[in-house]
Amino acid sequence: MSSSMLLSPGEESHSYEPTPQDIIAIQNCDLFLYIGGESDNWVSEILNAADGVRALPLMDYVDLKLETLTEGMEGEADGDYDEHIWTSPQNASVMVSAIEQALADIEPDGADVYLQNLENYNSQLETLDSDFREVISSAKRNTLVFADRFPFRYFADQYGLDCYAAFPGCYMGSEPSAATVVFLIDKVQSEHIPVVFYIEFSNEKMADTICEATGAKKLLFHSCHNVTKTDFEKGETYLSLMHSNVLALKEALN
Repeated sequence: MSSSMLLSPGEESHSYEPTPQDIIAIQNCDLFLYIGGESDNWVSEILNAADGVRALPLMDYVDLKLETLTEGMEGEADGDYDEHIWTSPQNASVMVSAIEQALADIEPDGADVYLQNLENYNSQLETLDSDFREVISSAKRNTLVFADRFPFRYFADQYGLDCYAAFPGCYMGSEPSAATVVFLIDKVQSEHIPVVFYIEFSNEKMADTICEATGAKKLLFHSCHNVTKTDFEKGETYLSLMHSNVLALKEALN
């Protein structure tokens, strides 16, 4: 069974709108995978107009958490569930298990292959989880600072990390207020935090400002929303990006 992605490499997921070709592809597919949540509100209208499309909203398979504001964060808590479920390796395992079951139902002749692939992938997720836990168990601190949006609620909760950030995960504003920048600078200085994170596709300006004021190191912590065209062509995957996060986390917590 072949697969295709609607979101092109380098495209911002929060501003994605389906093209007519995308809609046709959804209507003609055997299985449509999507996360769900506010960013995928456009899906309902397409599925209602399509006939017999099997869809798998992956938010239906995990324990959801409300998007909340932490101290110093700009924006408003809108009462919606946080849709960034994949940032937790534990959730990722649940998600791929749901996908495997759906594929096996559609194509029973391939069930053994799908199950074997699932077991192999879950083994790699278990290794990833162990790597994160090993870093955290020997860490000197427990606090992370993101000079950016914060789509890591599920990740932070899974590993018991305290996190401070400028914006919620789906915040679409432009520049932070002076109060937000000052709060994060004070947090980095008062707790002697060595690393300030930014996420993919960030303009990095706020991270640069905070690092210049504090002497902290600026590092990428990838939320796996999407990858650049270059990373896509290099074959970067969820697992490879998350293993890069293991190394970044180690530097930030020691």
